Amino acid sequence: MSAQLALPLALAPHARFATFFEGANAQLVAHLKQLDSRVTGEVVWVWGAPGSGRSHLLQAACADRAQRRAIYLPLAEHDGLQPEVLDGLDSLELVALDDVDCVTVSADWNRALFRLFNGLQAEGGALLLAAAGPPAVTRFDLQDLASRAAAAVVYQLRPLDDADRLSALQMHAAARGLELSDAAGQYLLTRVSRDMAGLCRWLETLDAASLATQRKLTIPLIRETLAEHAGA
Repeated sequence: MSAQLALPLALAPHARFATFFEGANAQLVAHLKQLDSRVTGEVVWVWGAPGSGRSHLLQAACADRAQRRAIYLPLAEHDGLQPEVLDGLDSLELVALDDVDCVTVSADWNRALFRLFNGLQAEGGALLLAAAGPPAVTRFDLQDLASRAAAAVVYQLRPLDDADRLSALQMHAAARGLELSDAAGQYLLTRVSRDMAGLCRWLETLDAASLATQRKLTIPLIRETLAEHAGA
């Protein structure tokens, strides 16, 4: 276990249930909040487009269990990660594997995942998986693993509409102690990538600019900050 836990697995500080704007995903969020009190050995598969909030929810599920044993593994972020990283994780109470579809074409990873599925089911731990698509369209090398994945509880992350995206942006700003007006929020939304991950990165940049200049988060400050980073 020590080798696995030595990985850079710090959870993003903003990735909590309290900072996830549910929109049409209230049922999924409620399920994840109650994951440990539902079926033992449960497997949940969450899928959606990049930037839809998959990573946020997986990290929130782990952070929500600060007193429990849980681990979050972003598989797409570790090119050199070996399947052996999963060994022993079936002793945990929650294992969250992000971008699992990045490794399901590998025979070695399939065998390691299959062992993890079986081990967690035997021990009563929960397995939370995220991918770009549902199990039915995900390529697996091992048919037994495909069958296990097909039996998971599957949720599609529904995209936010424009009004929800503005509300989500304002919620994230408020979590940073920033006040973002409707006009300022709309200004930002029409000028940068509209996925929440990208918007949160811009909020972090704007937060730093606001602090450095001792100015409120207004359209002029946003305009100046965007111009400063245009070539970055």
